[in-house]
Amino acid sequence: MPRLTRWFLRAALIHLILALLLGWLLGLGRIVELPPVLAAASPVYFHLFMLGGVAQFIIGVAWWMFPPLSKERPRGNETLAWAVFFLLNGGLILRAICEPWVAVDPQPIARWGLLLSALTLVAAGWIFVGLLWPRVKGR
Repeated sequence: MPRLTRWFLRAALIHLILALLLGWLLGLGRIVELPPVLAAASPVYFHLFMLGGVAQFIIGVAWWMFPPLSKERPRGNETLAWAVFFLLNGGLILRAICEPWVAVDPQPIARWGLLLSALTLVAAGWIFVGLLWPRVKGR
C-alpha cells in the first residue's frame, strides 16, 4: 500500500471519529443547552463526515487501486497528490474553525477563512480529478 494511501486512510479514520464525536455532542444538544459555537457546528459535522471521512477514504483507495498511468510513474504526479492531501485536510480544519465562528460572530476574518477553506477544498477536488482522469481507461 503506498505511503500516501496510508496517510489518506488514517486521516479519514481520524475525521470519522471526530465527526461521530461531534454528532454525539450535537445530539446531546437536544437534551441540554450547548454553547452557541457548538450548536452552530452542524455543517462541520457533515463536512468532517463526508469530506474528511468518506471522500478521503475513497481518495486513498482510488490512489492505490486505479490502473497505473505508466511504468515510470504508475500513479502520476505524487507531489500534486500530496498537495491534495494537505489542501483537503487544511481546508477541513479551517472550515471546522470558521463555520461556527461565522454563525455566532460573523467577523470579516472568519468569513475570509470560510471562503479560503471552500477554495482549498474545491482545489483539492479538481486536482485529484485531474490526477485520476488519465488513469481511467479501458483495456
